[in-house]
Amino acid sequence: MKLFSINTLLLLFVLISFSSSGYAEDGYRLWLRYDKLADPAKVAAYRNAVSQIVLDGQSETIQVAREELTLGLKGLLGTDVSFVNQATKEGTLIVGTPSTSKLIASLNLKNQLATIGNEGFIIQRTKVGTTQNIVIAANTDVGVLYGVFHFLRLIQTHQDISAVNSVNTPKINHRILNHWDNLNRTVERGYAGASLWDWHKLPDYTSPRYKDYARANASVGINGTVLTNVNANALILTPQYLEKVAALANIFRPYGIRVYLTARFSAPVEMGGLKTADPLDPQVIAWWKQKTEEIYTYVPDFGGFLVKANSEGQPGPQNYGRTHADGANMLADAVGPKGGIVMWRAFVYDNKIPDDRAKQAYTEFKPLDGTFRKNVLVQVKNGAVDFQPREPFHPLFGAMPKTPMMMEFQITQEYLGFATHMVFLASLFKETLYADTYAKGKGSEVAKVIDRSLDKHELTGIAGVANIGDERNWCGHPFGQANWYAFGRLAWDHTLSEDQIADEWLRMTFSNDNRFLKPVKEMMLASRETLVNYMTPLGLHHIMGYNHHYGPGPWVNQASRPDWNSVYYHKADSIGVGFDRTTKGSDAVSQYFPPVRDMFNSTQTCPEKFLLWFHHVPWDYKTQSGRILWDELCYRYYGGAKSVQQMQQTWNTIQPMIDAERFVHVKDLLKVQEKEARWWRDACVLYFQSFSKRPIPSDLEKPPYPLEHYVKIKHLFVPGI
Repeated sequence: MKLFSINTLLLLFVLISFSSSGYAEDGYRLWLRYDKLADPAKVAAYRNAVSQIVLDGQSETIQVAREELTLGLKGLLGTDVSFVNQATKEGTLIVGTPSTSKLIASLNLKNQLATIGNEGFIIQRTKVGTTQNIVIAANTDVGVLYGVFHFLRLIQTHQDISAVNSVNTPKINHRILNHWDNLNRTVERGYAGASLWDWHKLPDYTSPRYKDYARANASVGINGTVLTNVNANALILTPQYLEKVAALANIFRPYGIRVYLTARFSAPVEMGGLKTADPLDPQVIAWWKQKTEEIYTYVPDFGGFLVKANSEGQPGPQNYGRTHADGANMLADAVGPKGGIVMWRAFVYDNKIPDDRAKQAYTEFKPLDGTFRKNVLVQVKNGAVDFQPREPFHPLFGAMPKTPMMMEFQITQEYLGFATHMVFLASLFKETLYADTYAKGKGSEVAKVIDRSLDKHELTGIAGVANIGDERNWCGHPFGQANWYAFGRLAWDHTLSEDQIADEWLRMTFSNDNRFLKPVKEMMLASRETLVNYMTPLGLHHIMGYNHHYGPGPWVNQASRPDWNSVYYHKADSIGVGFDRTTKGSDAVSQYFPPVRDMFNSTQTCPEKFLLWFHHVPWDYKTQSGRILWDELCYRYYGGAKSVQQMQQTWNTIQPMIDAERFVHVKDLLKVQEKEARWWRDACVLYFQSFSKRPIPSDLEKPPYPLEHYVKIKHLFVPGI
């Protein structure tokens, strides 16, 4: 009887766990489907280009790269992969680093490799001896793995590799998913089932999904994961849970993914027996240093802490009269000797401060610029309120040049219809990243603030609040996967276009058939603007249902604090609607640099998409379309709902081109989205009509129910709370 090697068994496990065997086409494989290409000519061309592989190295990461090449090429090209020791013929794929491969070291790649750092890679067709071959080269094994995934992506998406020449390196160092997962497996703002992390069974049982999760992240260059909710539980720092964290870290490590944890600031009191958590108290400092040393004994490459402090009831340094910098620096000193970092969130607001909530993070953090340790990143949401469908960029970007700033996007659709609405968020991400701060004159885009090109910080980072759960297809909505993918691709290279990202994802996830690609890509690219129109057009914001954030609630006015009420943000009255943040109002505009301030301060120059964010505008104000504000608001709401109907029509046309299961799944969710778009439209138009006292334009259908009907709608057991 022939015995299988350990590597062979591992490869068989990967092939089984991530294949569709035993399941219909349900989305589990994400964008790593690796089904055989339908075009025989392309299959033949790729087979000729990769007839055999030289891959040197014995690390776990190199073994992962070997598995991925075997799985990907066998699936895509329908042929077994041959690994050899020498490039004996043309069509050899040569993979490795100069330190592990004599063949790579012999090639003239030194100058190129010097420019790509520890995670970059080179893919090029070059002469090796007397033959032309394709080389995937990097300085490290994880760079090799990233290169392998990129190479397979080229094949999956039908790219011409006959003259491939790619030098690829990430623009941001720390590319991290934030999981708002609780130890009881609930997920705050999670809409795709329970948490992936089955804490009860860890560390003894590790689900195959953990490895598949790592593969998916590595395939788009995500290199870190925060396992626990920012509303932290100190139990995660106990030995009982640290051994569970270690089990996950061991799975993720070969894929270049480091584990981070959220630190509850009051942990020294709650679990350490101290009487204080004052960050300047010597006992507290010693406790955190000892705890950090303990964490590193479980996870030697532990990445560090993410902290939410003095926000929404979370404890923090201000409880003891200290600053955010005092708290962050104390933790930074604890993890610094091991190479760890602290990501200190700037999402703060105080009910006791009678000021525009949009101003509070800037007010608290701007004076602290330059006081944080070098291994601290201040993590800032893309906008100043809270992950709204559309917000102007946060004024802190560019305002703290002495402090590394880390972007925080929300991939999970807390304010964008949950996992029942198709909304491609690449446009939201790009809109923020390419907003010009004018911090150092024209061309000082947010992307340059966070990728170090503006202020030259060594530390760079970007985070995405994950939309992943334990549902079979990971993200609830089949198209929700596209936002996970888009975040990863833009975290690696923010210059990629929305069009390219959508194109890649559709080809890898569904089909390379242009009859499918063209209409569905157009639908994806328009989907975010469609949602903004039927939810929060013209700069309206924070008008969703109370607490659960599901559905419309512009009438919400009885929350326990003013800035949890919708009426706080839209300020509708008989005169008009919108929040006056001009120099004559809350003066939030003055937190931006003068050119941006001046642009936002005037209705004549303020982009119409932010009009009601910055201005309280009369109902009869003439908009760019020539219509008065009231009519324009109606047409935006109705146009958004109509666009969802058009999305339905588009989707119905592609039925013959994809599998039945995912077609029906998306079709049914589009029914939900269309129903809810009309709900948003009717509820909001009727509510604002109660102030404008103007008729809905005659060419628009009237809502089927009076306003009271919508106000009385109640929701129980909404997911994600």
